[in-house]
Amino acid sequence: MPFRAGKCLLRSRLKQARLTQTELANRLNLSQQMISHYVNGRKTMSLEIAYNIAAILKCNVEDLYTWEYRNGPE
Repeated sequence: MPFRAGKCLLRSRLKQARLTQTELANRLNLSQQMISHYVNGRKTMSLEIAYNIAAILKCNVEDLYTWEYRNGPE
């Protein structure tokens, strides 16, 4: 697989949207702790969660992470 999700950009996306982690958690019906795990890179969002977060933040799913290109077999 040539592309891999890198650093989570959710913290900066939330700041741009002027939305707190708690507000986002409430809108998604998730715990604030889970949002914190995403923000701090302890967990990677599922595609479904990322899609819903992108819709709330009015951005693309691809905008929630940096993307690293990896050459060669995994």
